[in-house]
Amino acid sequence: MEERENNIKKFQKELLSGIAALVLLSVLDKSEKPLYGYQITKILGEGGKGFSLLKLGALYPVLRSLEKSALLSSSVEPSFSGPPRRYYSITQEGKETVREWQKIWGQTQDFVNDIVGGVD
Repeated sequence: MEERENNIKKFQKELLSGIAALVLLSVLDKSEKPLYGYQITKILGEGGKGFSLLKLGALYPVLRSLEKSALLSSSVEPSFSGPPRRYYSITQEGKETVREWQKIWGQTQDFVNDIVGGVD
């Protein structure tokens, strides 16, 4: 039983590592203005059950990685209600990349559903 739980956690971690980057780029691509981490989590929370898969603490390393890859840029701005906030914006390279990733995601989704079978 414990081995099965470990396998499930490992599968979820591996699956989510790429999906998190796709989701974050997609959120920032749809946004008309830069967003800070907590704003992004609120948007993801509005999506319903999937948010529990992307925990708040896991977002920041992915955001930093995307910025390091030049897919996002960021700036720090003062906040009236606490410490300064880091706002993230998608770069032109990020916009082009997210379009390609979305195509790959669609193809992957179709492939997996054909093999595994659509799950409601």
